[in-house]
Amino acid sequence: MKPRTTLLTAISLIVPLLLSAPVQAENPTHVAQLLESRACAGCDLRGADLSGQHLIGVDLRTANLAGANLTDANLEGADLTGANLSGADLTDAFATNASFTNANLTNANFSDATVYHADTAGATVTGINLAGAETDGSNMNVGGD
Repeated sequence: MKPRTTLLTAISLIVPLLLSAPVQAENPTHVAQLLESRACAGCDLRGADLSGQHLIGVDLRTANLAGANLTDANLEGADLTGANLSGADLTDAFATNASFTNANLTNANFSDATVYHADTAGATVTGINLAGAETDGSNMNVGGD
């Protein structure tokens, strides 16, 4: 084989492996900061696994939680003002009195969540899933605001 052909063969074998490698998007330092200090405004938590975490009253203003796993998380009184929760999974989450003011909730999954008295003023709620969710006192509804 010629050197050029060998190089092209090697590249064609390596590229698919690189493209299929898992990508960890969240910043581990920010995850630790959140869990230790309860405050992480503006943090990069994309794709973070925060399932089952007690995040009562945390400050996550303008944090990027796109695609984060918040299944069974307790977000009671959490401040998520301006946060990006697009595609986040909040199945069975407890978000009573949480602030989602001006948050991006596009395609967020709130199925079976408890979201009493949450503020979603100005939030983007396109494609939100509220199947089985309890939203009393919140302005969340199927079809968005």
